[in-house]
Amino acid sequence: MSDIRNKLGVHSFVWEHGWSRDQATSAINQTAKAGFDFIEAPSLDPSSIDPSVTAKLLEEAGIGIAFSMGLDFESDISSGDPEKEKRGKALLLDAVRVCRDCGGNSIGGILYSGFGKYYEQPTAHGIRRSADILREVAEEAAKSDINLCLEVVNRYETNICNTAAQGVEMCKLVGAPNVKVHLDVYHMNIEESDMASAIVDSAPYIGYFHTGDSHRGYLGSGSIDLQAAFRAIVRAKYTGPITFESFSSRVVGQPLEGILGIWRNLWEDGFDLATHALMYTKAQLKAAQEVERQAERSRLPI
Repeated sequence: MSDIRNKLGVHSFVWEHGWSRDQATSAINQTAKAGFDFIEAPSLDPSSIDPSVTAKLLEEAGIGIAFSMGLDFESDISSGDPEKEKRGKALLLDAVRVCRDCGGNSIGGILYSGFGKYYEQPTAHGIRRSADILREVAEEAAKSDINLCLEVVNRYETNICNTAAQGVEMCKLVGAPNVKVHLDVYHMNIEESDMASAIVDSAPYIGYFHTGDSHRGYLGSGSIDLQAAFRAIVRAKYTGPITFESFSSRVVGQPLEGILGIWRNLWEDGFDLATHALMYTKAQLKAAQEVERQAERSRLPI
């Protein structure tokens, strides 16, 4: 059994709260210096990203890029409101174009609804309209080999995909091969009854994975059973990208500070935070790979 080699990334909010030319330069260069394979950039507003500048910076640094976003309530494609659906589809298509022009191949996040707390249950009509629009966007994304990865988040950030099983169900409803599930241990720690089983059961549909900890600080310093999560990743034979995500009041500004409730500073040195996360992730993946080898090594010499 050969070692699994996942591409390892870090979210740009570890470095900067925006994506101006100077901020992108700083975030990309620090990501490369820390030893990551790629950076995840936020595209809440795709028009704020200059693809030509970003692509050049990435090429110079020798790393790749992935994008994440969340629709707002005025562009909620699950709302049942034709005008909001139209705005949401346009934003998603803009994100696809930016991802393509930057050389990326993955857009994750809350692509199927608004990003924030709902006060009502989703409707069957709204869910189906979301799937219909995602199918149309996925067709355009497929032309550039881009995956749309539907992030499964906690109940305070959407009312549709709160569990891995719901994420898989939504992927099936869309029915496009480049629409996959985006899992995140922070959210799974809140919503799943058995995180490891949820990861393994979702294996055929996982396209993107976020690591982090319960307080969104240093990896391994919170209460999430990360050993079990990494063992499940390996058991599921997931070989796709894994990104470390951390938020602190030191960097994150509005609107995310308010949406996510980032009220305290959990670290002082982003570079130390990131390099620790990379080391921790590699160690956990290696240990999980060795667990999978134990059955073969434990055979009697007969």
